[in-house]
Amino acid sequence: MSPEEILAQYGPRESMAYDVVVVGAGPGGLATAIRLKQIDADLSVVVLEKGSEPGAHILSGAVMDPRALTELMPDWKEKGAPLDQPVTGDEVLFLGAAGSRSVPHFFIPDPFHNHGNYVVRLGNVVRWMAAQAEALGVEIFPGFAAAEVLYDEQGAVRGVATGNMGVGKDGQPHDGFQLGMELTAKYTVFAEGARGHLGKRVIEHYQLAKGRDPQAYAIGVKELWELDPARARPGLVVHTAGWPMDEHTYGGGFLYHLDGNQATLGFVTGLDYQNPWLSPFEELQRWKTHPAIRAHLEGGKRLSYGARAITAGGLNALPRLVFPGGALVGCEAGTLNAARIKGSHAAIKTGMLAADAIAVALKAGRSHDVLDAYPEAFDRSWLHAELESSRNFKVWFKQGNTIGALMTGVEHWLLPRLGIKSPPWTRHNRKPDHLRLHAASQVEPIRYPKPDGVLTFDRLSSVFVSNTNHEENQPAHLTLKDASVPVAVNLAVYAGPESRYCPAGVYEFVGDGAGGERLQINAQNCVHCKTCDIKDPTQNIVWVAPEGGGGPNYSGM
Repeated sequence: MSPEEILAQYGPRESMAYDVVVVGAGPGGLATAIRLKQIDADLSVVVLEKGSEPGAHILSGAVMDPRALTELMPDWKEKGAPLDQPVTGDEVLFLGAAGSRSVPHFFIPDPFHNHGNYVVRLGNVVRWMAAQAEALGVEIFPGFAAAEVLYDEQGAVRGVATGNMGVGKDGQPHDGFQLGMELTAKYTVFAEGARGHLGKRVIEHYQLAKGRDPQAYAIGVKELWELDPARARPGLVVHTAGWPMDEHTYGGGFLYHLDGNQATLGFVTGLDYQNPWLSPFEELQRWKTHPAIRAHLEGGKRLSYGARAITAGGLNALPRLVFPGGALVGCEAGTLNAARIKGSHAAIKTGMLAADAIAVALKAGRSHDVLDAYPEAFDRSWLHAELESSRNFKVWFKQGNTIGALMTGVEHWLLPRLGIKSPPWTRHNRKPDHLRLHAASQVEPIRYPKPDGVLTFDRLSSVFVSNTNHEENQPAHLTLKDASVPVAVNLAVYAGPESRYCPAGVYEFVGDGAGGERLQINAQNCVHCKTCDIKDPTQNIVWVAPEGGGGPNYSGM
C-alpha cells in the first residue's frame, strides 16, 4: 500500500495545533524555539526530531564561535553549557605525499584564526540546548520524523505530518501499526540541516532558489579518538590542505584536540569531485597515514565514526529564506561559512532572527503569511556581513586548488590588511555537483590500500561504532525513481559511484542471478549523511524519512 492508500484506509490522522512547529532539534531549530519562548512564554512551540534524542544525529567538527550563543543566552557559562575547551592554538599545514609545510602564524588567513572559540562535541551542546528549551516550556518530540509538508487551500504551509509507524517492507501495516500525526502551526520552521528532505521540497515548491547559484556541498567523514596522553594537546586546532587530494579535487582535513585526552578528526571532500572512482571514506583513511597526522594518533584508539553532508555554496547559493507559512534556518538554507568551516553559530543566529520575525507576526494576529522581516533582518546582521566576505571561497577552488589557495590568501589575508572587508568582485558557480562526474573510462581508477584495523578501518566496522540502527521491517527510505538507472547508467558510465561515495556501505552492486548485476540497497547501514541524494549523477536516488528514531546514535561527536 502507498502512504496515500494507507491514509485513505486508516485515516484521518490525529492533529495537534501549535503556534510554531520546528522541524529539527539541531542548533538552528532549538535556537528558534528558545528565542520564541524568551519573547513570549505563552506561545506554544514544538520541535520534532527524527533521531532517538536531540543530538543523536548531530555531527560536526567542531570548533564553535560562541558569538550567537552569547546573544541567545548571555549566561550560558553559568548555565553549564558544554563549551569546556578553549582553542589554544592554530596550525595550518599543506601536505605533500610524504612531508608537510606549516603556514607561519602571521600568514594564516583570518577565517582560520580561532582565538576565542571552543573545541566542542556539538551533540552535547545540542543536548544542553534541548534541556534549556524544555525548561522554558518547549515541547520536544524525539523519534518523530517529519515525513510530509502540509499545505492549506491558499498554498501556504500549515504544518507537517509525521511518518507512519509499523509498516513492513511490503508496504502493508503490521502489528503495532500507528498512523502518523499532523502537527499544524501558524508558522513552520524547517531546520533539518544540510539537504533536509522536507526543506528540499519546500525550496522546489516555492522556487526559493530561482536566480541563485546551485548549492554546493561537501561530505565530512569524521572519527573520534582517544589519544595517548603524551600526545594530547587540549585546544590545538589543525587544518590541512593538499594531499591526498589532486589539484582539481577540493578537500581538506581537520584534527581538533578536545579535553580528556580525546581528539575529533575528519576529512572534508567537495561533492563536485570529478573522478567517479573517488571514495570520501577512503580519502579519510588515507589522510590519517600521513606522518603529520599519524603523529597525533599513534598509541591511540578510535572510539566513534560518522559522516554528514555540509552546505558550502555560501551567500551566492542561499535560497530565499521565507515562504507562505514559514522559514528556513541554518544549514537547511545553507548559511554555513565554508571559509571558516563553521555553521553552528550561523544556525543559531538565523534561528533567532526567524523567531524575532515570527513573534512580531503572531503578536499582530498574523499567520501563514510571508515573514519578510526575517530576511530583511538577516541582510542587516553581522552574519550576512561575515558570509558576504566569504562568498567566493568555494567557487575559487573550482578552478583548481592552487588558485583556490591563492585567492583565499588574497581575499582573507591581504584585503583585510588593506582595510577592505569584502572582495570587490563576485565569482559564480553555474553547475550543480551531480553533473560534474567524468565517465569512468576517462580517468584513472584510484587504488586504495587495505585497512590495518589500527589506524585505518573498513566501512562496515565504522558503521558499527556509529551505533546506527533501523527497524529492518520497514520500507527502504532510500528510494529510486527508476530501478533500471543504477545499472544502465551509473554502473555502465560511471562504474557505480554510489558504491564509493556512500560512507556507510549502503549501496553495492551484486550478481542478479542471470549473469548481470543489480544494485543492492542496505538501508539499515544509512547514517543519514544525504550524500547519495546530492551526488547521484542522474538524481535518481531520493532520500525520504525512515521510521523515527532510526539512524545513527552519536555519542561524544
